[in-house]
Amino acid sequence: MRTRTSFAAVVAALATLTACTESPAQRDVGQVPGTGTSEPTAPSSTKTPQLKIETVAGGLSHGWDIGFLPGGKVLVSQRPAKLALLSSSAPGATVTGLKADLSDVLVQGEGGLLGLVVHPDFAQSRQFTTCQTHTNNGQPTDIRLVTWRLSDDEKVATRVKDLLTGLPLNPSGRHSGCRPTLARDGALLVGTGDTARGNISQDRTLLGGKVLRLDLKTGDPLPDNPFIDSKNKNERYVYTYGHRNIQGVALRPESDQVFTAEHGPDKNDEVNLIQAGKNYGWDPAQGGTVGGYDEGVPMTDLDRFPDAVPAKWQTGDITEAVCAATFLDGDQWGTLDGTLVITALKGAKVIFLTLSEQGDVKSVAVPQEFDSTFGRLRAARTGPDGALYITTSNGDDDRLLRVTPA
Repeated sequence: MRTRTSFAAVVAALATLTACTESPAQRDVGQVPGTGTSEPTAPSSTKTPQLKIETVAGGLSHGWDIGFLPGGKVLVSQRPAKLALLSSSAPGATVTGLKADLSDVLVQGEGGLLGLVVHPDFAQSRQFTTCQTHTNNGQPTDIRLVTWRLSDDEKVATRVKDLLTGLPLNPSGRHSGCRPTLARDGALLVGTGDTARGNISQDRTLLGGKVLRLDLKTGDPLPDNPFIDSKNKNERYVYTYGHRNIQGVALRPESDQVFTAEHGPDKNDEVNLIQAGKNYGWDPAQGGTVGGYDEGVPMTDLDRFPDAVPAKWQTGDITEAVCAATFLDGDQWGTLDGTLVITALKGAKVIFLTLSEQGDVKSVAVPQEFDSTFGRLRAARTGPDGALYITTSNGDDDRLLRVTPA
Protein backbone atom coordinates (compact mmCIF):
# COMPACT_ATOMS: atom_id res chain seq x y z
CA MET A 1 0.00 0.00 0.00
CA ARG A 2 2.83 2.36 0.81
CA THR A 3 4.44 1.69 -2.55
CA ARG A 4 1.19 2.37 -4.37
CA THR A 5 0.56 5.54 -2.40
CA SER A 6 4.06 6.78 -3.05
CA PHE A 7 3.76 6.04 -6.76
CA ALA A 8 0.36 7.79 -6.94
CA ALA A 9 1.82 10.81 -5.18
CA VAL A 10 4.67 10.98 -7.68
CA VAL A 11 2.25 10.73 -10.59
CA ALA A 12 0.09 13.49 -9.09
CA ALA A 13 3.12 15.70 -8.55
CA LEU A 14 4.26 15.19 -12.12
CA ALA A 15 0.78 15.98 -13.40
CA THR A 16 0.72 19.16 -11.35
CA LEU A 17 4.15 20.16 -12.64
CA THR A 18 3.05 19.48 -16.21
CA ALA A 19 -0.10 21.59 -15.74
CA CYS A 20 1.97 24.45 -14.33
CA THR A 21 4.29 24.44 -17.32
CA GLU A 22 1.60 24.19 -19.98
CA SER A 23 1.13 27.17 -22.24
CA PRO A 24 -2.12 29.16 -21.97
CA ALA A 25 -3.22 27.72 -25.32
CA GLN A 26 -2.88 24.19 -23.94
CA ARG A 27 -4.72 24.66 -20.65
CA ASP A 28 -7.57 27.00 -21.61
CA VAL A 29 -9.15 25.44 -24.67
CA GLY A 30 -12.54 24.97 -23.01
CA GLN A 31 -14.99 22.60 -24.66
CA VAL A 32 -17.49 22.17 -27.43
CA PRO A 33 -20.75 21.11 -25.72
CA GLY A 34 -22.18 17.72 -26.48
CA THR A 35 -25.63 17.24 -27.95
CA GLY A 36 -28.10 14.55 -26.90
CA THR A 37 -26.14 11.77 -25.24
CA SER A 38 -22.74 12.83 -26.58
CA GLU A 39 -20.11 14.18 -24.21
CA PRO A 40 -18.39 17.58 -24.58
CA THR A 41 -15.22 17.54 -26.61
CA ALA A 42 -12.11 19.69 -26.37
CA PRO A 43 -11.19 21.66 -29.51
CA SER A 44 -7.60 21.58 -30.62
CA SER A 45 -5.20 24.15 -29.22
CA THR A 46 -3.02 26.34 -31.38
CA LYS A 47 -0.44 29.05 -30.95
CA THR A 48 -0.90 32.52 -32.32
CA PRO A 49 1.70 34.40 -34.32
CA GLN A 50 3.50 37.04 -32.29
CA LEU A 51 1.44 40.15 -31.55
CA LYS A 52 2.46 43.77 -31.10
CA ILE A 53 0.65 45.50 -28.23
CA GLU A 54 0.82 49.28 -27.83
CA THR A 55 -0.83 51.60 -25.34
CA VAL A 56 -2.94 54.20 -27.13
CA ALA A 57 -3.74 56.05 -23.90
CA GLY A 58 -4.03 55.54 -20.16
CA GLY A 59 -5.85 57.40 -17.43
CA LEU A 60 -9.20 55.69 -18.08
CA SER A 61 -11.51 54.00 -15.56
CA HIS A 62 -13.25 50.76 -16.48
CA GLY A 63 -13.46 51.48 -20.19
CA TRP A 64 -16.62 49.63 -21.21
CA ASP A 65 -16.82 50.18 -24.94
CA ILE A 66 -15.06 51.78 -27.90
CA GLY A 67 -16.44 53.84 -30.79
CA PHE A 68 -14.42 55.05 -33.78
CA LEU A 69 -15.26 58.46 -35.26
CA PRO A 70 -14.67 59.70 -38.81
CA GLY A 71 -11.29 61.42 -38.88
CA GLY A 72 -9.64 59.01 -36.46
CA LYS A 73 -10.77 60.07 -32.98
CA VAL A 74 -12.10 57.50 -30.53
CA LEU A 75 -14.94 57.55 -28.00
CA VAL A 76 -14.64 55.42 -24.87
CA SER A 77 -17.51 54.89 -22.45
CA GLN A 78 -16.41 54.37 -18.85
CA ARG A 79 -18.52 52.59 -16.27
CA PRO A 80 -18.26 55.37 -13.62
CA ALA A 81 -20.51 57.54 -15.88
CA LYS A 82 -17.73 59.18 -17.91
CA LEU A 83 -17.20 59.69 -21.64
CA ALA A 84 -13.67 60.11 -22.98
CA LEU A 85 -12.62 61.42 -26.38
CA LEU A 86 -9.19 60.28 -27.56
CA SER A 87 -7.36 62.40 -30.09
CA SER A 88 -6.53 59.36 -32.23
CA SER A 89 -6.21 55.59 -32.16
CA ALA A 90 -2.41 55.81 -32.30
CA PRO A 91 -0.09 55.39 -29.32
CA GLY A 92 0.36 58.63 -27.39
CA ALA A 93 -3.19 59.87 -27.96
CA THR A 94 -4.46 62.52 -25.59
CA VAL A 95 -7.61 61.95 -23.52
CA THR A 96 -10.29 64.61 -23.03
CA GLY A 97 -13.31 64.15 -20.81
CA LEU A 98 -16.56 65.11 -22.52
CA LYS A 99 -19.11 67.22 -20.73
CA ALA A 100 -22.36 65.27 -20.60
CA ASP A 101 -25.23 65.12 -18.13
CA LEU A 102 -24.83 61.62 -16.78
CA SER A 103 -26.15 62.47 -13.32
CA ASP A 104 -29.02 59.98 -13.73
CA VAL A 105 -26.70 57.00 -14.24
CA LEU A 106 -26.65 54.41 -11.46
CA VAL A 107 -22.99 53.61 -10.84
CA GLN A 108 -23.33 50.52 -8.70
CA GLY A 109 -21.69 47.11 -8.98
CA GLU A 110 -21.76 46.08 -12.64
CA GLY A 111 -24.01 49.01 -13.53
CA GLY A 112 -23.05 52.39 -14.94
CA LEU A 113 -22.27 53.72 -18.40
CA LEU A 114 -21.95 50.58 -20.49
CA GLY A 115 -22.01 49.79 -24.22
CA LEU A 116 -21.64 52.31 -27.03
CA VAL A 117 -22.22 52.40 -30.78
CA VAL A 118 -21.39 55.23 -33.18
CA HIS A 119 -24.11 55.90 -35.76
CA PRO A 120 -23.14 55.12 -39.36
CA ASP A 121 -24.14 58.65 -40.39
CA PHE A 122 -22.07 60.28 -37.65
CA ALA A 123 -20.33 62.58 -40.14
CA GLN A 124 -23.70 64.28 -40.66
CA SER A 125 -25.68 63.57 -37.47
CA ARG A 126 -22.78 63.48 -34.96
CA GLN A 127 -24.82 60.93 -33.00
CA PHE A 128 -23.92 57.89 -30.92
CA THR A 129 -25.96 55.68 -28.62
CA THR A 130 -25.05 54.33 -25.19
CA CYS A 131 -26.44 51.74 -22.78
CA GLN A 132 -26.74 52.99 -19.21
CA THR A 133 -28.31 52.10 -15.89
CA HIS A 134 -30.87 54.78 -15.05
CA THR A 135 -32.24 56.39 -11.89
CA ASN A 136 -35.27 58.62 -11.43
CA ASN A 137 -35.09 61.00 -8.46
CA GLY A 138 -32.19 58.93 -7.21
CA GLN A 139 -34.10 55.62 -7.36
CA PRO A 140 -32.94 52.76 -9.65
CA THR A 141 -35.42 52.56 -12.52
CA ASP A 142 -34.25 50.70 -15.60
CA ILE A 143 -31.48 50.17 -18.12
CA ARG A 144 -31.93 52.24 -21.24
CA LEU A 145 -30.46 53.11 -24.60
CA VAL A 146 -29.76 56.82 -24.96
CA THR A 147 -28.83 58.67 -28.15
CA TRP A 148 -26.39 61.59 -27.86
CA ARG A 149 -25.02 64.29 -30.15
CA LEU A 150 -21.39 65.35 -29.99
CA SER A 151 -20.99 69.10 -30.34
CA ASP A 152 -19.13 70.53 -33.32
CA ASP A 153 -16.28 71.61 -31.04
CA GLU A 154 -16.11 68.04 -29.64
CA LYS A 155 -16.38 69.19 -26.03
CA VAL A 156 -19.99 68.42 -25.10
CA ALA A 157 -22.34 65.46 -25.60
CA THR A 158 -26.00 66.44 -25.49
CA ARG A 159 -28.81 63.97 -24.97
CA VAL A 160 -31.01 63.67 -28.06
CA LYS A 161 -33.54 61.11 -26.85
CA ASP A 162 -34.08 57.91 -24.92
CA LEU A 163 -34.05 55.35 -27.73
CA LEU A 164 -35.38 52.42 -25.68
CA THR A 165 -36.35 52.29 -22.02
CA GLY A 166 -37.64 49.61 -19.67
CA LEU A 167 -34.80 47.09 -19.67
CA PRO A 168 -34.90 45.53 -16.18
CA LEU A 169 -32.37 46.76 -13.63
CA ASN A 170 -31.11 45.19 -10.43
CA PRO A 171 -30.45 47.95 -7.82
CA SER A 172 -27.15 46.21 -7.08
CA GLY A 173 -26.19 46.58 -10.74
CA ARG A 174 -25.72 42.82 -11.09
CA HIS A 175 -25.96 41.35 -14.61
CA SER A 176 -26.61 44.68 -16.27
CA GLY A 177 -25.22 43.43 -19.59
CA CYS A 178 -26.11 45.79 -22.46
CA ARG A 179 -23.73 45.53 -25.41
CA PRO A 180 -24.96 47.16 -28.67
CA THR A 181 -23.62 46.25 -32.11
CA LEU A 182 -24.78 47.14 -35.61
CA ALA A 183 -25.69 44.26 -37.89
CA ARG A 184 -24.97 44.21 -41.60
CA ASP A 185 -28.54 45.26 -42.40
CA GLY A 186 -28.26 48.30 -40.12
CA ALA A 187 -30.27 46.78 -37.28
CA LEU A 188 -29.16 47.56 -33.76
CA LEU A 189 -28.55 44.32 -31.85
CA VAL A 190 -28.35 44.63 -28.07
CA GLY A 191 -27.26 41.83 -25.75
CA THR A 192 -28.75 42.19 -22.25
CA GLY A 193 -28.35 40.62 -18.81
CA ASP A 194 -30.97 38.85 -16.70
CA THR A 195 -30.32 41.13 -13.67
CA ALA A 196 -29.87 37.97 -11.56
CA ARG A 197 -33.60 37.34 -11.34
CA GLY A 198 -34.90 33.86 -12.02
CA ASN A 199 -37.97 34.63 -14.12
CA ILE A 200 -36.56 37.13 -16.60
CA SER A 201 -34.61 35.14 -19.21
CA GLN A 202 -37.51 32.91 -20.28
CA ASP A 203 -40.17 35.63 -20.15
CA ARG A 204 -40.31 37.19 -23.61
CA THR A 205 -42.30 40.16 -22.28
CA LEU A 206 -39.23 41.26 -20.29
CA LEU A 207 -36.16 42.70 -22.03
CA GLY A 208 -33.43 41.15 -19.85
CA GLY A 209 -31.51 38.00 -20.77
CA LYS A 210 -32.15 38.61 -24.46
CA VAL A 211 -30.74 39.76 -27.75
CA LEU A 212 -32.93 42.69 -28.81
CA ARG A 213 -33.25 43.98 -32.38
CA LEU A 214 -34.42 47.49 -33.16
CA ASP A 215 -34.20 50.49 -35.47
CA LEU A 216 -31.25 52.68 -34.52
CA LYS A 217 -33.01 55.90 -35.51
CA THR A 218 -36.55 55.37 -34.21
CA GLY A 219 -36.03 52.83 -31.44
CA ASP A 220 -38.89 50.74 -32.82
CA PRO A 221 -38.75 46.94 -33.13
CA LEU A 222 -37.96 45.91 -36.69
CA PRO A 223 -40.83 44.59 -38.80
CA ASP A 224 -39.16 41.24 -39.51
CA ASN A 225 -38.42 40.42 -35.86
CA PRO A 226 -39.53 36.89 -34.92
CA PHE A 227 -42.25 38.00 -32.47
CA ILE A 228 -43.33 41.18 -34.22
CA ASP A 229 -46.99 40.09 -34.20
CA SER A 230 -47.09 39.82 -30.41
CA LYS A 231 -49.64 41.94 -28.55
CA ASN A 232 -46.91 42.74 -26.04
CA LYS A 233 -44.66 45.59 -27.17
CA ASN A 234 -41.57 44.30 -25.35
CA GLU A 235 -41.85 40.90 -27.01
CA ARG A 236 -41.68 42.54 -30.42
CA TYR A 237 -38.07 43.57 -29.68
CA VAL A 238 -36.93 40.04 -28.77
CA TYR A 239 -34.59 38.39 -31.26
CA THR A 240 -33.38 35.56 -28.97
CA TYR A 241 -34.03 34.71 -25.32
CA GLY A 242 -32.92 32.40 -22.52
CA HIS A 243 -29.58 34.14 -21.93
CA ARG A 244 -27.85 34.78 -18.61
CA ASN A 245 -25.64 37.84 -19.03
CA ILE A 246 -24.50 38.74 -22.52
CA GLN A 247 -21.34 40.84 -22.57
CA GLY A 248 -20.26 40.62 -26.21
CA VAL A 249 -22.03 40.79 -29.58
CA ALA A 250 -19.96 40.33 -32.75
CA LEU A 251 -20.84 40.29 -36.46
CA ARG A 252 -18.76 37.90 -38.56
CA PRO A 253 -17.18 39.65 -41.57
CA GLU A 254 -18.71 38.88 -44.97
CA SER A 255 -21.47 36.94 -43.25
CA ASP A 256 -24.77 37.45 -41.47
CA GLN A 257 -23.62 35.29 -38.56
CA VAL A 258 -23.81 36.96 -35.14
CA PHE A 259 -21.99 35.57 -32.11
CA THR A 260 -22.44 36.46 -28.45
CA ALA A 261 -20.20 35.99 -25.40
CA GLU A 262 -22.01 35.27 -22.17
CA HIS A 263 -21.15 34.82 -18.49
CA GLY A 264 -21.80 31.45 -16.88
CA PRO A 265 -22.40 30.99 -13.11
CA ASP A 266 -19.48 28.96 -11.68
CA LYS A 267 -18.66 27.24 -14.99
CA ASN A 268 -19.46 27.27 -18.69
CA ASP A 269 -19.13 30.80 -19.94
CA GLU A 270 -20.53 30.55 -23.45
CA VAL A 271 -20.03 31.64 -27.02
CA ASN A 272 -23.29 31.34 -28.96
CA LEU A 273 -24.28 31.58 -32.61
CA ILE A 274 -27.49 33.62 -32.68
CA GLN A 275 -30.57 32.28 -34.48
CA ALA A 276 -33.69 34.42 -34.72
CA GLY A 277 -36.50 33.44 -32.39
CA LYS A 278 -34.55 30.73 -30.57
CA ASN A 279 -34.29 29.89 -26.88
CA TYR A 280 -30.77 29.50 -25.44
CA GLY A 281 -31.92 27.55 -22.41
CA TRP A 282 -31.03 29.51 -19.25
CA ASP A 283 -33.84 29.12 -16.68
CA PRO A 284 -32.82 29.71 -13.05
CA ALA A 285 -36.52 29.73 -12.05
CA GLN A 286 -36.95 26.18 -13.43
CA GLY A 287 -40.21 27.03 -15.10
CA GLY A 288 -41.40 28.96 -12.07
CA THR A 289 -41.14 25.92 -9.81
CA VAL A 290 -38.47 27.49 -7.59
CA GLY A 291 -38.15 30.94 -6.12
CA GLY A 292 -35.07 33.11 -6.21
CA TYR A 293 -32.19 32.53 -8.59
CA ASP A 294 -31.01 28.93 -8.83
CA GLU A 295 -27.60 29.06 -10.48
CA GLY A 296 -27.19 25.30 -10.31
CA VAL A 297 -29.15 24.80 -13.54
CA PRO A 298 -27.32 24.22 -16.83
CA MET A 299 -26.52 27.23 -18.99
CA THR A 300 -28.40 25.44 -21.77
CA ASP A 301 -31.05 23.25 -20.15
CA LEU A 302 -31.81 20.70 -22.87
CA ASP A 303 -33.90 18.57 -20.50
CA ARG A 304 -36.36 21.38 -19.93
CA PHE A 305 -36.00 22.88 -23.40
CA PRO A 306 -35.11 20.15 -25.94
CA ASP A 307 -35.14 22.70 -28.76
CA ALA A 308 -32.77 25.13 -27.01
CA VAL A 309 -29.66 26.09 -28.96
CA PRO A 310 -26.43 24.63 -27.53
CA ALA A 311 -23.42 26.91 -27.26
CA LYS A 312 -20.67 26.73 -29.86
CA TRP A 313 -18.04 26.85 -27.11
CA GLN A 314 -17.91 26.82 -23.30
CA THR A 315 -15.17 27.36 -20.76
CA GLY A 316 -15.95 24.02 -19.10
CA ASP A 317 -15.44 23.57 -15.37
CA ILE A 318 -14.07 27.09 -14.87
CA THR A 319 -15.23 30.59 -15.70
CA GLU A 320 -13.12 33.25 -17.37
CA ALA A 321 -15.84 35.95 -17.10
CA VAL A 322 -15.80 36.34 -20.87
CA CYS A 323 -16.67 39.81 -22.03
CA ALA A 324 -16.51 41.57 -25.38
CA ALA A 325 -16.40 39.83 -28.76
CA THR A 326 -15.10 40.96 -32.14
CA PHE A 327 -13.60 39.48 -35.31
CA LEU A 328 -10.14 40.07 -36.74
CA ASP A 329 -10.61 41.23 -40.30
CA GLY A 330 -8.06 41.92 -43.01
CA ASP A 331 -5.18 40.39 -44.92
CA GLN A 332 -2.69 41.92 -42.49
CA TRP A 333 -3.76 39.29 -39.94
CA GLY A 334 -2.58 36.43 -42.14
CA THR A 335 -3.67 33.10 -40.64
CA LEU A 336 -5.60 34.96 -37.93
CA ASP A 337 -7.92 36.68 -40.41
CA GLY A 338 -11.51 35.83 -39.48
CA THR A 339 -10.66 34.78 -35.91
CA LEU A 340 -13.26 35.46 -33.21
CA VAL A 341 -11.67 37.33 -30.30
CA ILE A 342 -13.10 37.15 -26.77
CA THR A 343 -11.79 39.17 -23.82
CA ALA A 344 -11.87 37.88 -20.25
CA LEU A 345 -12.25 39.83 -17.02
CA LYS A 346 -11.60 37.22 -14.34
CA GLY A 347 -9.34 35.22 -16.66
CA ALA A 348 -7.30 38.34 -17.55
CA LYS A 349 -6.64 37.08 -21.03
CA VAL A 350 -7.74 37.16 -24.66
CA ILE A 351 -9.14 34.01 -26.27
CA PHE A 352 -8.89 33.43 -30.03
CA LEU A 353 -11.44 31.05 -31.56
CA THR A 354 -10.99 29.67 -35.09
CA LEU A 355 -14.36 28.89 -36.66
CA SER A 356 -15.62 26.73 -39.49
CA GLU A 357 -17.80 28.25 -42.19
CA GLN A 358 -20.82 26.98 -40.26
CA GLY A 359 -19.66 28.71 -37.06
CA ASP A 360 -18.33 25.67 -35.21
CA VAL A 361 -15.18 26.11 -33.11
CA LYS A 362 -12.22 24.31 -34.65
CA SER A 363 -9.38 25.51 -32.44
CA VAL A 364 -8.60 27.78 -29.50
CA ALA A 365 -5.54 29.87 -28.73
CA VAL A 366 -4.61 32.17 -25.85
CA PRO A 367 -1.91 34.67 -26.89
CA GLN A 368 0.82 34.61 -24.29
CA GLU A 369 1.32 38.37 -24.70
CA PHE A 370 -1.99 38.85 -22.86
CA ASP A 371 -1.88 36.07 -20.31
CA SER A 372 -2.44 37.99 -17.03
CA THR A 373 -0.16 40.79 -18.30
CA PHE A 374 -2.70 43.61 -18.39
CA GLY A 375 -5.21 42.44 -15.78
CA ARG A 376 -8.91 42.41 -16.49
CA LEU A 377 -9.80 42.97 -20.15
CA ARG A 378 -13.20 44.27 -21.20
CA ALA A 379 -13.99 46.02 -24.50
CA ALA A 380 -12.81 44.70 -27.84
CA ARG A 381 -13.52 46.32 -31.19
CA THR A 382 -11.83 46.09 -34.56
CA GLY A 383 -10.90 49.57 -35.78
CA PRO A 384 -11.24 51.06 -39.25
CA ASP A 385 -7.51 50.44 -39.70
CA GLY A 386 -8.00 46.71 -39.07
CA ALA A 387 -6.19 46.78 -35.72
CA LEU A 388 -7.69 45.18 -32.63
CA TYR A 389 -8.50 47.60 -29.79
CA ILE A 390 -8.98 46.40 -26.22
CA THR A 391 -9.61 48.18 -22.92
CA THR A 392 -8.38 47.13 -19.51
CA SER A 393 -10.84 47.21 -16.62
CA ASN A 394 -8.84 47.31 -13.42
CA GLY A 395 -10.21 50.64 -12.16
CA ASP A 396 -6.86 52.37 -11.79
CA ASP A 397 -5.21 54.02 -14.80
CA ASP A 398 -6.95 51.75 -17.27
CA ARG A 399 -5.72 51.72 -20.84
CA LEU A 400 -6.84 51.48 -24.43
CA LEU A 401 -4.55 48.97 -26.17
CA ARG A 402 -3.85 48.62 -29.89
CA VAL A 403 -3.01 45.12 -31.11
CA THR A 404 -1.49 44.30 -34.51
CA PRO A 405 0.55 41.45 -35.97
CA ALA A 406 4.20 41.76 -35.00
